[in-house]
Parts: sequence; structure tokens; C-alpha cells
Amino acid sequence: MSVRHSRHSKVIGYFAYESPTMLVCTGAACVIAGSRRAMTQYILEIDPKQRTRRTIKKTTFAEIKRGLELGAAYAFDKAAYKRFYPLARRAGLGVMAADEAEFEKQEAAGERFLIIQLQSL
Repeated sequence: MSVRHSRHSKVIGYFAYESPTMLVCTGAACVIAGSRRAMTQYILEIDPKQRTRRTIKKTTFAEIKRGLELGAAYAFDKAAYKRFYPLARRAGLGVMAADEAEFEKQEAAGERFLIIQLQSL
């Protein structure tokens, strides 16, 4: 397996959807959770009575990269961004570095996600 192939097929985290066009979002961006358990918790927070059934799926670096290139915005939790960031930098994506302090700053502001969207050319 080539390095490029392994980078692109690396699982970054999980996303959830109700239908092909209805993803679990923060309002501004599609949520990418670092684990299935974290995604389940996020879903319970937005819909405690689970009125809507959602499917949770793994997502790879290639899928996220493609979405970003098409203009999508993603809301990464800390675990998912930790996997995503080094691959994004190697792929030449202009994404910000986010260490523990950056996520602590986000959490202090009441945000648990780091929203990433590429600047359009």
C-alpha cells in the first residue's frame, strides 16, 4: 500500500446522518467525532428523546478532504482533529494548528468543536 493511499484511507472519526442530505451539524458545520461513543453523546445532547433515528458511520481523510475541497465546513472534536491535522498538512491543506490550548480556549468560549472550512480561491 502506498503512503498516499494509506493517508487517504485513514479513518479520522465518525459522522452521523438522518438521510443522505441531513447530516448531524452544529448549525454551521458537519460534526466529526473522534469516536462512535462521542458521536452518540453529541446526538443525545441535541435530541435527548431520540425522536429522529440517525446512522453513525466512519469517515476517512479522503472523504473529508473531498468535502472541504467542495466547500463543506466540518466541526471536529479534539480527538478527530488530532488525527486529521497532520494528514491535512502533509496534503497541503491550509488548516490551522490546534493544540490542547486551542481546544481549551474553544471550550472556555462554550465551543467543543473546531470548525474548519477551506478558503475558496
